[in-house]
Amino acid sequence: MSTPASSSHSASEAATNITPSFEDRVHMFWEKNSKAVFGAIGAIIIAILAYYAWEYVAEQREQSVQKDYAAATTSDQLKRFAAEHDGHPLAGAAQVRIADEAYTAARYNEAVTAYEKALPALKNSVLAGRAKLGLAMAKIGVGRTADAEKDLNALSSDAQQTQAIRTEAAYQLAVIAAAANRADDVKKYSELVMSIDPMSPWTQRVMMLRMRFPGEAAPESSDVGISLPGLND
Repeated sequence: MSTPASSSHSASEAATNITPSFEDRVHMFWEKNSKAVFGAIGAIIIAILAYYAWEYVAEQREQSVQKDYAAATTSDQLKRFAAEHDGHPLAGAAQVRIADEAYTAARYNEAVTAYEKALPALKNSVLAGRAKLGLAMAKIGVGRTADAEKDLNALSSDAQQTQAIRTEAAYQLAVIAAAANRADDVKKYSELVMSIDPMSPWTQRVMMLRMRFPGEAAPESSDVGISLPGLND
């Protein structure tokens, strides 16, 4: 027969060995960590709101830039836009338009400067190839034919460029070669044009150029300094 003391001790041990239920554990955890949980949730909500607020502001800013670009119609307006939004792709597009205008007016030094300014903002876009071609052609206009030839060779062999850019670059190389009476290069570049895009209008032109050579070499002014590069294919 157990004594009262031993009964009390057994009851105490039994109470100690009782495992809390799942609900009790959740309740104890919540009492201990509720402030931290609420703080973490609050931080997440603030981060989400900040992200969407930033996206909204960025979208509004981008729409404003696009609106300003569409409104820029004169050279002065384009120059002002490019200066105010330096580094933006549309600033690069504005510089290409400025360069095209200068190129058409035979202001080749201005065209070189504007095409060069356009390139950093355009990076690897399709318009970047257009600007590189324009730059090469403007260099011919200022007498930097050797530099232009290097640029045109790079464009014509760059598989990342469009067929239109590559074929015109190859054609202009043929024109340069014809002007310098380099018969072998005329043949080489005409074949390059045909290999890139046999159906291109530049293919027809280069074949006519090749037929005239060497009996009648193409003059230096042929397709140089008159038409806008990249817009005649």
